[in-house]
Amino acid sequence: MKFLITGASGQLAKAFINHFELNSRDFLSPSEQDLDITDKSKISKIFSIYKPDAVINCAAYTNVEKAEQDPSAASLINKTAVSYLLEESSKINAKFVHFGTDYIFDGKKNDLYTENDIPNPLNEYGKTKLAGEKEVLSYKNGLVCRLSWVIGNGQQNFLYKFSGWVKNNKTIKVSNDEISVPCFAFDTAKYVTTAIDKGLTGLYHLTNSSKASRYELAVEFAGLMNFDNEIIPVPMAEFPSKVKRPLFTAMSNKKISEELKVNIPEWKESLKIYSDMIKSNEY
Repeated sequence: MKFLITGASGQLAKAFINHFELNSRDFLSPSEQDLDITDKSKISKIFSIYKPDAVINCAAYTNVEKAEQDPSAASLINKTAVSYLLEESSKINAKFVHFGTDYIFDGKKNDLYTENDIPNPLNEYGKTKLAGEKEVLSYKNGLVCRLSWVIGNGQQNFLYKFSGWVKNNKTIKVSNDEISVPCFAFDTAKYVTTAIDKGLTGLYHLTNSSKASRYELAVEFAGLMNFDNEIIPVPMAEFPSKVKRPLFTAMSNKKISEELKVNIPEWKESLKIYSDMIKSNEY
């Protein structure tokens, strides 16, 4: 099977590239310049040359603040470009994998969200991501995996930013009422590949197991990295923002775990692996 990966420089794409290299899978991951997913001619050219059996769309507009200011820019990447990729995929009957977000929920459930729960995004980012996943779910070979708090080899994740704060501040405030599930990119790549091999289509929540607050995640990570900073739990309201954000977006991975017959690791297990990789300069 030949895999085409978009968004090559992102942490999710890097995880797939690493996973495929380790497992000797046939893949192509052009630079964002060579595969600009907003450019139909560039998409068509890549598809005609490589003819992928499966497309893994790791490209996304993820800046929540900027999406609120410029929803059209977010929609171009998160919805319109997805439709361009689907158009080419349908011509060759390729499988299409897309990644959704926990931010399509409003956070009012206070229990693990399942695939049957009705989305109600509070912000423009969530709205554009929901529009994109609807495009994919209308395609017969489409697979949507919703993720939350993605952590991998990149600068956009919370732990990378937290590591920067540690260097410059002895005391760090972290929200203790913002709760979801940390998702480690290397786990995502592993289980998505298994899902593709098994022919899964439709909608799944693909998270690690167990939920956490930002504060719990920060404290656990600090302990593994031997940081001695004081970490203070505070409500998210202490960080003023013009963007409405849901407080509770933890999702259940029960459906995909049962389909694949796997036990997806607890976030603390994968956090240990992630921390060890940083210490050994693999990230």
